[in-house]
Amino acid sequence: MSFFFKPSRARTTPSDLVKAIRESLHALDTKTAAKALEDVEKNIMSMRQMLSGDGDSETNQEQVSQIALEICKEDVLSLFVQKLPSLDWDARKDLVHCWGILLRQKVGSSYCCVEYVENHLDLLDFLVFCYNNKEIALNCGNMLRECIKYPTLATYVLESASFELFFKYVELPNFDIASDALATFKNLLTKHETEVAQYLTVHYEQFFERYDKLLLSPNYVTKRQSLKFLSEFLLESANSQIMRRYILEVRYLRTMMALLKDSSKNIQLSAFQIFKVFVANPNKPHDIKEILAKNHQELLMILHNLPVNKGEDEQFEEERELIINEIEKISRSP
Repeated sequence: MSFFFKPSRARTTPSDLVKAIRESLHALDTKTAAKALEDVEKNIMSMRQMLSGDGDSETNQEQVSQIALEICKEDVLSLFVQKLPSLDWDARKDLVHCWGILLRQKVGSSYCCVEYVENHLDLLDFLVFCYNNKEIALNCGNMLRECIKYPTLATYVLESASFELFFKYVELPNFDIASDALATFKNLLTKHETEVAQYLTVHYEQFFERYDKLLLSPNYVTKRQSLKFLSEFLLESANSQIMRRYILEVRYLRTMMALLKDSSKNIQLSAFQIFKVFVANPNKPHDIKEILAKNHQELLMILHNLPVNKGEDEQFEEERELIINEIEKISRSP
């Protein structure tokens, strides 16, 4: 009677795997870089299987936790970011997948990988700068959005000089990269209400001066997306204080009046959502009233001719009538 046995395979431990990843990433700078790249790809694929399973078996939570700890201990998390440009498409895709899992991994009472990034904040700057590299921009955008799910990391990016780069990135000629940068920009301003409110309270002037340029951009997509986001952002109850400050500013009223005259229906309607708040404000400053009164004829003509579709909800019609009546009232005031 004969028996056949499958050969036993030595199981790689989390510690061994992390050390192998570290060594192969370091080897990318040597003369045998091609072989090192092959090793990196295999090791990252092994890490992905250990972190999220291989389809035949579920993940071992103890192993996952151990990988997260070892990756921080061996400074491999930094290498992931630094060596990303040297990897090929598949390896980068696997690495981005693992990055999100690692950041979400809670070991004991702490998120060890998040804490690691908190102690190596230059990694966040690197990820932001990578929007300039079209080969890895989208990978870095995904990694950055995973980071800014955590308040401390989002706050750092908001407060850093790197944040200013987003006002340039959203106008990049590459549509996919510009859209990805805008998605990250939106996340930074919507994920953590308290932190964003604090940031805008301190940096209000700088932020809205830059944002106003996006609203008047010659790039239609930039203008439309920036305006749509601003109308949604200002009308959120969490941002009521910022909105109250915004609608006292003559320069921003002028911006909305200019956008009401845009040739695009979508831009006109989004501009109306903000313009109406300037007009409906019961505590309008004198200079706001003065501009509305001085331009009332043109404004009334624009409002009457807003390109509303048939069957548009009644709320819009009611709001438009209220704004028209308020402007007429202001124009008759002495």
